Amino acid sequence: MKKLLLMAAVAVFGFSNVNAQDENTTGGFAEGDVYVSGTVGFTSQSQDEAKTNNLSFSPTVGYFISENIALEFNLLVGSSKQEFGGAEDKQSQFGAGLGATYFFTPSEQFSFTLGAGVAYVSSKEEEAGFDDDYKVNTLGFAVAPGVNYFVSDCIALRASIGALSYTSSKADVDGAEALNTFALNLDLSDINFGITYKF
Repeated sequence: MKKLLLMAAVAVFGFSNVNAQDENTTGGFAEGDVYVSGTVGFTSQSQDEAKTNNLSFSPTVGYFISENIALEFNLLVGSSKQEFGGAEDKQSQFGAGLGATYFFTPSEQFSFTLGAGVAYVSSKEEEAGFDDDYKVNTLGFAVAPGVNYFVSDCIALRASIGALSYTSSKADVDGAEALNTFALNLDLSDINFGITYKF
């Protein structure tokens, strides 16, 4: 499924490139530009009777403080479900983050990007066999490479693949200890697609 999504994105990039050349549009960013963006991420894993689905959505507002660097504020909304032997564990997430993205060739139609940010997320956990729900608070930091491609003067496609991240999570219950996680994913296990609109 992930390979199919990636192939579809490449096809859209290719078609958009031909179409954009015909219309003589290149897009691009400059210092002082403001944009809104949104990314959607989905992962699905299964092994025997166990299955996990994760869905995330993150709307973002960005402002170019220099020629190459944009500051960003984003919201984080997500949900996940784990199934095993007929039982289901559910999780819902809501949070916010601050970050910055470096555009290597911001004035061009296509640019590689490198983003870094910090986020705080509160999750509600619903575990099978337990009557009481509980919350988990997470503070995280991530660095992710990506691409930005303008299909018109104002609209761009955006994607990030992989991330270097560190998170610290702690359940909101008495006696809970923090869970610290360091991760490096540079494959299709962590891929996000989005659309950007430049004002």
